[in-house]
Amino acid sequence: MKLSEAQLDYFNTFGFLKFSGIFKDDIAKITEEFETVWSESNGGHNNQQHDFKRRSAIFHFVDLNIFLSSLIDDIRIKGPVSSILGDDFNYSGSDGNLYVGDTRWHSDSPMTKKYRSLKIAFYLDEVESDTGCLRVLPGSIHYGNTYADKLNEVIPSTGKDDTNEMWGILQKQVPGFPIPSTPGDMLMFDHRIKHSSSGGDSRRRMFTMNFEQKYKTEDLGDLKNEISGMAASWVDKPYGEIMINTASPQRMVHLEQRLQNGGHLKDLVDTYKSKMNEPTRGGAQFDE
Repeated sequence: MKLSEAQLDYFNTFGFLKFSGIFKDDIAKITEEFETVWSESNGGHNNQQHDFKRRSAIFHFVDLNIFLSSLIDDIRIKGPVSSILGDDFNYSGSDGNLYVGDTRWHSDSPMTKKYRSLKIAFYLDEVESDTGCLRVLPGSIHYGNTYADKLNEVIPSTGKDDTNEMWGILQKQVPGFPIPSTPGDMLMFDHRIKHSSSGGDSRRRMFTMNFEQKYKTEDLGDLKNEISGMAASWVDKPYGEIMINTASPQRMVHLEQRLQNGGHLKDLVDTYKSKMNEPTRGGAQFDE
C-alpha cells in the first residue's frame, strides 16, 4: 500500500496524513492487546497504578506484545512508511500512553537532524478538537523559511511553552489544525512538525510506532547518539525481546541497524537509574 503521488505531495508539504478507518476491522483486537500490556504493567507508569494526574508511559510498548509487534509487518503501515523513508527504513521504537489533560506544543525531532523520521499514531478513544485530538501546525517541518523558523523560536523543544510570553495567547489558542480521530484511524506525521493537544481527559489512550531513514556508515555515530536518548526511558536494548524473537527475516531488515549499534544502552540506563526516581514520562505534558 504505497502512497499515491498526491499523498506524497500532501505529506511533504504539510507534514502529516490521516488514514480514516484503515484499521477499523482490527481495532477491537488492537485495543484488547493495548489493555493487556497495561494490565501486565500494573496499569500505569513504572509498574504503578495510573494516578489520573500525570501521563503514564510505557516504552518499547508494542515490542511487549506478539500481536502489537506484528503491526510493523502490516502493509498498511509498511507501505506509507517506506514511501517516505525508503524500503530499508529503521523501526526506532514505540510508546504506549495514558495521557492526562493538555500536551504542550512541541516537535519530536530537532531542526538539525540529518535523517528523516516519522511517527504512526493510534488513538483508542474518539477525540475531537476540544477533547484531546492531535493538533498540528501544517508546514512547520520546513525549517529555513520565516514561518517555520519563527515557530521554532517560540516552540523550540518538548516541554517548553513560550506562546503566552511571545504571542500573548495560551497554547490552546495557537491557530493549529485539529485532526479528530475515531478508533480505527491511523495518523502519520513527520517528527519535525509542531503538534499539541488540548482538552483531553485523564486516561486518553494512544500508542505510537516510530520510524527513521537508515543511516549511512559514516553517520553511525549520530545513530548511536539517537539511541542513547532511549536511556532516560530505562530501556537497555533498542527493542523488546518479543519484537526481536518473533521477527521474520523481512522484519529484521528494519531492526538490524539499531541492534548493531545499541550495545552501549545498558551502561547508560544504569547511570540514569542512579539519578532518576522513575523513567521519563515524556516532556510535553502539563502536570495536573
